[in-house]
Amino acid sequence: MAAAARAREPGSVTVAEARAFTHVCEALERRTQLDRLQARGTVRLALKQAGLDPAAVTTREMSVVVEKILPGELRSRGVASPESLCEELRTSLAALPREQAGETPDAVFERLGGDAGRS
Repeated sequence: MAAAARAREPGSVTVAEARAFTHVCEALERRTQLDRLQARGTVRLALKQAGLDPAAVTTREMSVVVEKILPGELRSRGVASPESLCEELRTSLAALPREQAGETPDAVFERLGGDAGRS
Protein backbone atom coordinates (compact mmCIF):
# COMPACT_ATOMS: atom_id res chain seq x y z
CA MET A 1 0.00 0.00 0.00
CA ALA A 2 2.93 2.38 0.55
CA ALA A 3 3.57 4.88 -2.19
CA ALA A 4 7.26 4.04 -2.13
CA ALA A 5 6.41 0.44 -2.98
CA ARG A 6 4.98 1.54 -6.32
CA ALA A 7 7.43 2.49 -9.02
CA ARG A 8 6.22 5.76 -10.44
CA GLU A 9 8.03 8.34 -12.47
CA PRO A 10 7.92 11.95 -11.25
CA GLY A 11 5.08 13.82 -12.90
CA SER A 12 3.27 10.64 -14.00
CA VAL A 13 0.20 11.14 -11.82
CA THR A 14 -2.82 9.72 -13.57
CA VAL A 15 -6.14 11.50 -13.90
CA ALA A 16 -7.90 8.88 -11.76
CA GLU A 17 -5.41 9.22 -8.92
CA ALA A 18 -5.64 12.98 -8.67
CA ARG A 19 -9.41 12.62 -8.69
CA ALA A 20 -9.50 10.45 -5.50
CA PHE A 21 -7.75 13.05 -3.34
CA THR A 22 -9.75 15.95 -4.75
CA HIS A 23 -13.02 14.04 -4.50
CA VAL A 24 -12.62 13.30 -0.78
CA CYS A 25 -11.50 16.85 0.04
CA GLU A 26 -14.40 18.45 -1.81
CA ALA A 27 -16.88 16.06 -0.19
CA LEU A 28 -15.55 16.98 3.26
CA GLU A 29 -15.97 20.68 2.44
CA ARG A 30 -19.61 20.10 1.43
CA ARG A 31 -20.58 17.75 4.27
CA THR A 32 -18.72 19.23 7.25
CA GLN A 33 -17.87 22.56 8.82
CA LEU A 34 -14.30 22.24 7.49
CA ASP A 35 -13.20 24.85 4.99
CA ARG A 36 -11.05 24.03 1.95
CA LEU A 37 -7.72 24.36 3.73
CA GLN A 38 -8.88 22.33 6.75
CA ALA A 39 -10.37 19.57 4.61
CA ARG A 40 -7.27 19.24 2.44
CA GLY A 41 -4.97 19.36 5.46
CA THR A 42 -6.99 16.69 7.26
CA VAL A 43 -6.87 14.35 4.27
CA ARG A 44 -3.15 15.03 3.76
CA LEU A 45 -2.45 14.12 7.40
CA ALA A 46 -4.42 10.89 7.08
CA LEU A 47 -2.51 9.99 3.91
CA LYS A 48 0.81 10.81 5.61
CA GLN A 49 -0.05 8.40 8.44
CA ALA A 50 -0.56 5.72 5.80
CA GLY A 51 2.70 6.60 4.05
CA LEU A 52 0.91 7.79 0.92
CA ASP A 53 1.41 10.83 -1.27
CA PRO A 54 -1.69 12.93 -2.02
CA ALA A 55 -0.50 13.40 -5.60
CA ALA A 56 -0.08 9.68 -6.19
CA VAL A 57 -2.81 8.02 -4.13
CA THR A 58 -5.09 5.65 -6.00
CA THR A 59 -8.84 5.41 -5.49
CA ARG A 60 -8.41 2.04 -3.79
CA GLU A 61 -5.73 3.35 -1.41
CA MET A 62 -7.84 6.41 -0.62
CA SER A 63 -10.77 4.16 0.21
CA VAL A 64 -8.67 2.27 2.77
CA VAL A 65 -7.44 5.53 4.32
CA VAL A 66 -11.03 6.80 4.50
CA GLU A 67 -12.06 3.59 6.27
CA LYS A 68 -9.13 3.14 8.65
CA ILE A 69 -7.57 6.55 9.40
CA LEU A 70 -9.86 9.41 8.40
CA PRO A 71 -12.58 8.76 11.04
CA GLY A 72 -10.10 9.47 13.84
CA GLU A 73 -8.84 12.61 12.14
CA LEU A 74 -12.39 13.87 11.68
CA ARG A 75 -13.34 12.99 15.26
CA SER A 76 -10.37 14.99 16.58
CA ARG A 77 -11.66 17.99 14.60
CA GLY A 78 -15.14 17.76 16.09
CA VAL A 79 -16.90 16.35 13.04
CA ALA A 80 -20.14 14.62 14.04
CA SER A 81 -20.63 10.95 13.06
CA PRO A 82 -17.28 10.49 11.31
CA GLU A 83 -17.82 6.75 10.73
CA SER A 84 -21.06 7.22 8.79
CA LEU A 85 -19.55 10.13 6.86
CA CYS A 86 -16.55 8.01 5.92
CA GLU A 87 -18.81 5.18 4.80
CA GLU A 88 -20.56 7.66 2.48
CA LEU A 89 -17.17 8.81 1.22
CA ARG A 90 -16.11 5.22 0.47
CA THR A 91 -19.35 4.65 -1.43
CA SER A 92 -18.83 7.80 -3.48
CA LEU A 93 -15.19 6.84 -4.19
CA ALA A 94 -16.35 3.46 -5.48
CA ALA A 95 -18.74 5.23 -7.83
CA LEU A 96 -16.02 7.33 -9.48
CA PRO A 97 -15.57 6.52 -13.16
CA ARG A 98 -12.60 4.26 -13.76
CA GLU A 99 -9.80 5.52 -15.96
CA GLN A 100 -7.61 3.19 -17.92
CA ALA A 101 -4.80 2.00 -15.64
CA GLY A 102 -1.79 4.26 -15.80
CA GLU A 103 -3.37 6.67 -18.22
CA THR A 104 -1.70 10.05 -17.89
CA PRO A 105 -3.38 13.35 -18.81
CA ASP A 106 -1.20 13.45 -21.94
CA ALA A 107 -2.44 9.99 -22.93
CA VAL A 108 -6.04 11.12 -22.51
CA PHE A 109 -5.47 14.09 -24.83
CA GLU A 110 -3.66 11.86 -27.32
CA ARG A 111 -6.53 9.34 -27.27
CA LEU A 112 -9.04 12.15 -27.77
CA GLY A 113 -7.10 13.40 -30.77
CA GLY A 114 -5.91 16.59 -29.10
CA ASP A 115 -2.53 18.09 -29.76
CA ALA A 116 -1.93 19.56 -26.29
CA GLY A 117 1.70 20.36 -25.71
CA ARG A 118 2.62 20.12 -29.39
CA SER A 119 3.68 22.98 -31.61
